[in-house]
Amino acid sequence: MPGRWNLLPLGGFVIVVAAFLSYFFVFAYFPVTRDIPWLNLLLMAAGFVVIGAGLRHAFAQSGAWFGKISASLLAVLSVLILGLFVLYNFSFSAQLPASGGAPKVGEKAPDFTLPDQDGREVKLSDLVAALGNEPGKNRYVLLVFYRGYW
Repeated sequence: MPGRWNLLPLGGFVIVVAAFLSYFFVFAYFPVTRDIPWLNLLLMAAGFVVIGAGLRHAFAQSGAWFGKISASLLAVLSVLILGLFVLYNFSFSAQLPASGGAPKVGEKAPDFTLPDQDGREVKLSDLVAALGNEPGKNRYVLLVFYRGYW
């Protein structure tokens, strides 16, 4: 219908911006969404679907030059935001320096003490000793470290 605003490109742009900002303010605090930002990429994809529908609608109308320009501009800005997000998460984070003091896979870790989820001090040697001393049985403790670059 002529004379009606095409809000689809604006809605898609808002979704893309929300997906971009929500990574830093919400999803970066959880390892499952911080390490691989799958939820943010999914939200951005949904935003691009809405922008694509808005672009199709804008270019289907003849003579509506303002709608075509604004929809195209919002689409380009959304692509730039996606590019910045991908560059930050997959390129810049890969350039972080390696941790030289960390034990390698299969290497015996030095004894250390850290607080558990209840705040009690737990020593690595106590965990290994708690597994028992049966002869011929190997005792293993799996250590998982999350890189703290956030």
